[in-house]
Amino acid sequence: MNNLLSPEARQAVQIKRRRTDRKTRKTTVKTVYAVTGLTAGQATPVQLATLVRDHWKVEALHHVRDTTFAEDASQLRTGNAPRAMATWRILAIGALRLQGARNIAAGLRHNARDPRRPLSLLGLT
Repeated sequence: MNNLLSPEARQAVQIKRRRTDRKTRKTTVKTVYAVTGLTAGQATPVQLATLVRDHWKVEALHHVRDTTFAEDASQLRTGNAPRAMATWRILAIGALRLQGARNIAAGLRHNARDPRRPLSLLGLT
């Protein structure tokens, strides 16, 4: 791996991502590459795949937070306000997912129509 630009690189990984559009049912395959400083002894291919999946779980949550709540556009910048709001957003996403919501924005709209629904969702009624 010494011919890679990063001297810390120990392994390179090829990842093939398959995505099926729910509307058209068309499947596309995208190939991406990752480089890690972990040696083969430190991380097997299965372990590397798990690390990549875990990373994308975090990215998926951030995507939902940003697209549904416009979190990146938030002007809260001082004190504990940004962290507190992030916590509330994660709570809302988690509660909706536990209820079975697949679309968080639709779940928020559904619960906003009746002030009793969010309380019921949280088991407070």
